[in-house]
Amino acid sequence: MNLPIDGVHCEYDARAVHVWSDAPLVVLSSAVVGSELTRARHIINVHVPRDYANRSPRDDLDAFARAHGIAEPFIGLLTAAKTERAQIVTERDAATTVIAIVTVGISHPIAAGITPAAPVTANTINIIVIADARVSIAARVNAIITATEAKTLALIEHDVRAPDGSRASGTGTDSIVIATTERGAAYEYAGPISPLGALIARAVRRAVLGALDERRRTNDR
Repeated sequence: MNLPIDGVHCEYDARAVHVWSDAPLVVLSSAVVGSELTRARHIINVHVPRDYANRSPRDDLDAFARAHGIAEPFIGLLTAAKTERAQIVTERDAATTVIAIVTVGISHPIAAGITPAAPVTANTINIIVIADARVSIAARVNAIITATEAKTLALIEHDVRAPDGSRASGTGTDSIVIATTERGAAYEYAGPISPLGALIARAVRRAVLGALDERRRTNDR
């Protein structure tokens, strides 16, 4: 499917979410694979079983990429959430379009600063944000903070709880990708009340809420 940003596309099914761009996107991410990349055309969020314990996720992501004709460096995420239920939300104003593509798994919610260290699990909340804009390095870091705040707010609104009963802030393995086209309006800031940050916050919050609503309807963790 073509996304409402020229030259950016997305497909998703039970195997993965695949976002690709005709031109390289500038990226900042906490991805399992590709976090060192500053530019990439492909972002993949691949489904794995909840008991996934492969010590080499790079091998699995590389195999998926090869099978789908991706022959260049890519951003790679893993999730036990159902990728066919990915939520895609667009927010725009007169200057900029922002898209949030989110998969949500909350079998292992945590409260940051309260939940103790524990083994890593595959269930996770993965957020991909794409902005049709030119964005400074500082604003990219702002964008990660803003998206995380919006995610946590959505969890609070759904009263998701950590094992000790505290309100959940996320899961133990959440990942995020901030990608920009580097064309159009320029932004130095992306805090939640800046023009760009407000778009990001609304898109991420709506996407996470949509995923949580669907999980509640289907009684799926």
